[in-house]
Formats: sequence, structure tokens, C-alpha cells
Amino acid sequence: MAVGWFYLSVLALCSLGSMCILSTIYWIWYWQGGFAWDGTVLMFNWHPVLMVTGMVVFYSAASLVYRLPQSWVGPKLPWKFGHAAMHLLAFILTVLGLHAVFDFHSHRKIPNLYSLHSWLGITTVFLFACQWFLGFAVFLLPWASVQLRSLLKPIHVFFGASVLSLAIASVISGINEKLFSSLKNGTNSYSRLPSEAVFANCSGMLVVVFGLLVLYILLASSWKRPELGMQAERQVWGFGLPFQVGVGPGLGKGHPVKTWALPGRPTQ
Repeated sequence: MAVGWFYLSVLALCSLGSMCILSTIYWIWYWQGGFAWDGTVLMFNWHPVLMVTGMVVFYSAASLVYRLPQSWVGPKLPWKFGHAAMHLLAFILTVLGLHAVFDFHSHRKIPNLYSLHSWLGITTVFLFACQWFLGFAVFLLPWASVQLRSLLKPIHVFFGASVLSLAIASVISGINEKLFSSLKNGTNSYSRLPSEAVFANCSGMLVVVFGLLVLYILLASSWKRPELGMQAERQVWGFGLPFQVGVGPGLGKGHPVKTWALPGRPTQ
């Protein structure tokens, strides 16, 4: 698939991701009273913003690091660090979002984890934590063998896409739950579709479209980093850079390593 379509998709993702965050902030600021960190409902208002930013937008950006053509050429380790660091930032924002809602519930004496949204959300965060620690321990630290990494890579990829899908479902159910709780009176009920409901529903649909585009890029085989033994011609920043991914001499116990054949440059 042409590299132009890839960068067009990335541009669309950046725009959609920004719109998801900004629309959530605007919804909370304009209709829900803004933000605070004082145990009131204004503290709860941080929860949707942090979860959309961390669990959906930043998580997606981290997942797409290896789809950048620049990551296909040269050492992979810097991209691994970037991938892990962006996921860690997404996880920190997610934990802050959870802290906001749990602290609010504690101040108001509201039970925790009783709704379907909360069950789905906490399951998503748990899987995210497991996914991050597995990736850090197996794919970033140098102790794991090539065979172990090859065995766990499909699992890592599957749960990466699964966590994103669950995060989107959690956000949608959370928006719905918030609207049902805040639009309860007869003159301005959710069923009458007041302006807040229309805006929040549209924000939720933005999250869905954003997530579907991310999953499409993740699953498109032509946009994946080439594996060992494959030949490919890709373009980086618009310039054709034919390269070959081969198997070089083993390190240590003879494990194969990646080599890259670029124009006018021997493999190394």
C-alpha cells in the first residue's frame, strides 16, 4: 500500500485523536462545571478526560510506533524504548483517572466497582498492566531468547489490539452512564436529546471512528514492520529506500540477528 496513504491515515489519526481529547474537555468544562481536585464532582470530571487521553489516544499512538517506516531501518532498540515509554505515559494517565473516580467515591461514600462500566474498565486496566509488564520483561530486557519472543509476540499483539477495543467499549459505556446520571429530570432528560446529549454522543462516535482507524492500521499487513527473511521496498519520508531483511551471524549461542541491506551499503 502506498506510503502516502499511510501518512494520510496518520494525519487523520492525529486530527481525530486531538478532537477526541478536546471534545471531552469541552463537554466536561461547558456542561459539567469544569475540573478540581477536591473530592467533589469536579474531581470526578478528570476521570473521562484522563481515560480518553491515556487509554485511547496515547495508548493508540504507542501501539503504532512500529508502523512508522522509519522504524523499519536500523536498530530497533530506540523504537522499543519509545514504544514502552509512551505506553507507560498512557498507563500513568490511566491510573490518575482511576484515582480521581475512586477518591470522589470515597469522599461521597459511593460504592466502587458495581456497574458494568466499572467492571469493564478495571478489566481493561488490569490487562493493560499485564501487557506492559510482559512487553517490558520479554521484549525490552535482553534476557529472553529469540524463541521465547517469537512464541509470545502473537499473544502480545493480540492483547494489544484487545486492550484498545476494550478501552473504546469502556469509554462508550462511561459516556452513556454519565449522561444517564446527569440528565435525569423530565424537562432535560437524556431521551429528549438535549444539546449536551447530542454533543457527548458525537464525542463517543469520534472515539469509535478513531479506534477503528487505529485497528485498521495495526492489522494492515502491508504496514507492518518486515520480518526476518523478507524483502521489501518501502519509502521513508517520500524517498524510495529498497532494503532487505536478512539473517546475520549469530550472537552468543548462534541466535540469528537482523541485518539490513540498503542501497550502496553492505549488510551489518
